[in-house]
Amino acid sequence: MERGLRRILEDHQRDPKAIKHSQAEDVHTFAELALARKVGSLALKLHTGRSRNDQVATDLRLFLRQKEIEIEAQIDRLLETLTDLGDKYAHVILPGYTHLQRAQPVLFSHYLLAYGEMLIRDRQRLREAKARMNVCPLGAGALSGTVYAVDRERLARDLDFASASQNSMDAVADRDFVLDFLFFASTLLMHLSRLAEDMILYNSAEYAFVQMDDSVASGSSLMPQKKNPDALELVRGKAGRVYGHLISLLTVLKGLPMTYNKDLQEDKEGLFDTILTVENCLQMVQRVLEKIHLYPERMLEATVHGYLNATELADYLVARKMPFREAHGIVGRIVARASELGKSLEVLPLREFQNFSPLFEKDLYLYLDIRRSLSRRKEPGGTAPARVRKALQSFRKRIRS
Repeated sequence: MERGLRRILEDHQRDPKAIKHSQAEDVHTFAELALARKVGSLALKLHTGRSRNDQVATDLRLFLRQKEIEIEAQIDRLLETLTDLGDKYAHVILPGYTHLQRAQPVLFSHYLLAYGEMLIRDRQRLREAKARMNVCPLGAGALSGTVYAVDRERLARDLDFASASQNSMDAVADRDFVLDFLFFASTLLMHLSRLAEDMILYNSAEYAFVQMDDSVASGSSLMPQKKNPDALELVRGKAGRVYGHLISLLTVLKGLPMTYNKDLQEDKEGLFDTILTVENCLQMVQRVLEKIHLYPERMLEATVHGYLNATELADYLVARKMPFREAHGIVGRIVARASELGKSLEVLPLREFQNFSPLFEKDLYLYLDIRRSLSRRKEPGGTAPARVRKALQSFRKRIRS
């Protein structure tokens, strides 16, 4: 019987489309009929102690487990690319934003590591989903177990599962493992969508911080001057597609009575599409980042002309024993004055500062220097160059753990 099954597998590998032309009711019937042609009536024993219910649940877990391994490898490659970019552009300064307003300067590599942290969490969610899924339903039968002396733990080990399922009814009714994957995928696509949105903005003429490669962008059908970030727009759009599959399956499962119901066939289409979407989006973001071109001088210019070093002035006053709230108010008025004069803080005369507080002295201009301000953010998690260098080294080790 085992030799016959192996021959069926070889036949399938030579001609994968043959099964589609079969008149069999499903894959299980197809395998039994094909086996009968190989080994005769012995094939009729194939179904002993089994049901399509526990076989489908087992097949789906085996399939998804392999896909999770492949997707984790893709995430690892993307994490390596983020780290490589961080090393390559270790000294590039980017304006950090809150509310889409320029806020404080950060290192571009620090910004990349923020998305790295998101992807590390995504990978952990995937691993946790795989661990919870790694339970074998085979031997549960249709719903009540089997009367045959089946060594279910050995079956589980032979199929590389951690254990056999503990309850036969749950074994055939459970699709939590599909939900786990869909939730992981939804969160991953949300993170990829946020990264895509950033890059779409940074690629625009209003920002002009980066330029996307022609292989991941396209021209306008009407306006010849345009280059549209199509690839990242598709990634952003496909996040909603994956969310839909998660909500769809939750809705299918919410009212199902125990145990197996035909409704459970609806787990396949959304899952298969989600897997393909995740693989494609990871591949696309990987290509975008590998081919991206930066304009560091434009990024630095944006940090100079947005009063992004205003917080440094407040910190300057706090270092001279002024309460932060009072310092915050004074600096707000200084920024308003500088804006009125059309000057950046770096070139505003000392007397203008001293009109607001006698605590200001000539050394305040050292505080206003962008690179010096970055170097002061040296606590763990900060954007100081020395701290970010260590973070990159540590992050590379975490990727490989």
